[in-house]
Amino acid sequence: MRGKKAGSSGRTADPTMAERTGVEQIVEKVVSQVLDSHVPRLREELVRRVLEQLPQSTGEAVTAGSGEGGSANLLKAIAAIQSGTTQREILRTLLDNAVRYSGRGALFVVKAGAATGWQGRGFDKDGDDTIKDFPLNVSTGVPEQALRSRMPFSGSTRDIDPEFVAKFGAPADDHVLVLPLLLKEKVAALVYADAGADGGGRLDAAAVELLVLATSAWLEVASLRKQAHKEESTDAAGEKTEITPPPSAPAHSDPFAAHPPKHIAPEPEPVPPPPAVAEQPAAVAQTEPVVAAAAAAPAPATDAFANLSPEDADVHRKAHRFARLLVDEIKLYNQVKVSEGRKNRDLYDRLKEDIEKSRITYQKRYGNTAAGGADYFGQELVRSLAEDDTSIMGANFRRN
Repeated sequence: MRGKKAGSSGRTADPTMAERTGVEQIVEKVVSQVLDSHVPRLREELVRRVLEQLPQSTGEAVTAGSGEGGSANLLKAIAAIQSGTTQREILRTLLDNAVRYSGRGALFVVKAGAATGWQGRGFDKDGDDTIKDFPLNVSTGVPEQALRSRMPFSGSTRDIDPEFVAKFGAPADDHVLVLPLLLKEKVAALVYADAGADGGGRLDAAAVELLVLATSAWLEVASLRKQAHKEESTDAAGEKTEITPPPSAPAHSDPFAAHPPKHIAPEPEPVPPPPAVAEQPAAVAQTEPVVAAAAAAPAPATDAFANLSPEDADVHRKAHRFARLLVDEIKLYNQVKVSEGRKNRDLYDRLKEDIEKSRITYQKRYGNTAAGGADYFGQELVRSLAEDDTSIMGANFRRN
C-alpha cells in the first residue's frame, strides 16, 4: 500500500481557489509595498509642514526649551504618534505625550453633537478611567467655539463646563485649552488640556497643538491605508459583492463604547444601505469609532447602477471607489499645492505628475472593464480636488 505525501489530504485541490488565493497574496504584497514606501516620506513631510505653520515666536520657544519641552523631544513625541497603526494606539500615544507639555489632558469623542470622555491623563492618581464617559457640555464656552470653528480656543475656568470643574477641579492658573481633532474634515474629538489643579504645572499650548495636528494627519493616513487594503481585498475576492460582518469584538476591546453613556438617548436604527453596498463590519465600527463617526453619511436615495446587470454594477462601484481613493491620496500628499492651486486656478499644472500617475493606475485597472467609459477618475478630480468647479483645474486640464 502506497503512502501519501506529507500534508496531502488525498483530495484534488480546487484550481480556482488556488488561483484566487495566489491573486490575493500578490495584491496584498503590492499594496503593502506601495503604501510602506510612502510612509517614511509622509512622516517627514507631516513634521515639516506642521512646523512651518507654527508662528515664528512659537518655534523659537520650542527650540529654546530644555528637558521635556525641547524640540528634539517634541519630534520624538510626533514620531511616537506616527508609529501607531490603530486608532486606539494613536490616540493613547497622543494623550501620553500631551501631558509632557501640560498638567492634565483628556480626549472627548464627538458624535451626534455630543462630546463623551474617552481617556484622560493627570486627573486621577489611580488610573486614567476617571474621565471615561463624562458628558462634556459643548453648547457654550471654549468647547463650543472649538467645535464650531474647528480651531483651538483657550479661556478661563468660567469658559468650561461647570460640572467638569466641579468633578475634576479647576486648574490652578485658571486657564483651559480645548483643541479640535479633525478627521475627514470633521471634528471627530475634542482634546482638553490645562496646567493641572495642584499648582506648579505648566501648559505649553503650542506644543499640545502641534501634537494634535500631527495626530489628525496621521489618523487620516491610517484611515487611508485601511481603506486601500479593504478595497484591494474586496476586489481580489471577485465574486463576493457583500462583506459578511465578523463576530462583534468583546465590549472591553472598544475604548469608546464599552460603557455607553447614560446621558445620551439611544440613536435610531440606521437606514440600511442599498443591497449591493456592503455595510461596515461590526468589529471595524467598534474598534475605530472616530473614523466611523467622521465617515458617516446618509445613504443615497437611489442606486445609480440599478439599470445595469449585477456584475457590471459591481465593477462600476469598485471603479468609483478606487477613483475616490486615488484622488484622496493626491489631496493628502499635496495639501499645500491643492490650496495654492485652488486659489490660483492652476490646480492641474501643480499636480500634473501625481494626477497622471494616478490616472495610469486607474486606467490599467478599470480602463478595459465595463466601467472603462465612465471616467470616474476624471469626475473625482473635478468633484473632490476642484470642488465641482472645472475652471479651478486650469486651461491644461483634461478629464481623460
